Amino acid sequence: MGVELLAAEALLEQGVSVPFKEVRIPFAKKSWKPRVTMRRPRLGGQIRISRLRLKMGATYEKMRSFTQEQQDAFMAQHGKTLSKMIALTVCRGFLSGRLLTPIVAWLIREFVDVRFILGAHKKYMTLLGARSFSDIIRSAEELNPMRPTLSQKRKRS
Repeated sequence: MGVELLAAEALLEQGVSVPFKEVRIPFAKKSWKPRVTMRRPRLGGQIRISRLRLKMGATYEKMRSFTQEQQDAFMAQHGKTLSKMIALTVCRGFLSGRLLTPIVAWLIREFVDVRFILGAHKKYMTLLGARSFSDIIRSAEELNPMRPTLSQKRKRS
């Protein structure tokens, strides 16, 4: 297992914190800056995120080379979808993923700065992928009971 894969796994388990806009509390000297933490969603959430990402048709390489004008156009066209994808990484449970995702997506659209939304999407989506499934598929192929072993070279009944 490579160092990059281990770092990605650790980051996904720890999460990526996204700050909301600062809230001024009346009669208090300090302000409050709430945050949400994006963590690796369960398989159902990963499937929903993958479906949304495929509908957008954007790749990480394309997004990385965006100019400011292209970034603004992308947010105008796909901002709601991006906020829903981020909300799916915050609300990871079965019920919370279905019930709270629209509310959290709205909060993200209204109270999180655009640069944090795009940055979180770029960083987190590079880490979420089908690469972790390749290990499962490879081990399933190795453990396939129907595959002949080395001692079974000739056909037997």
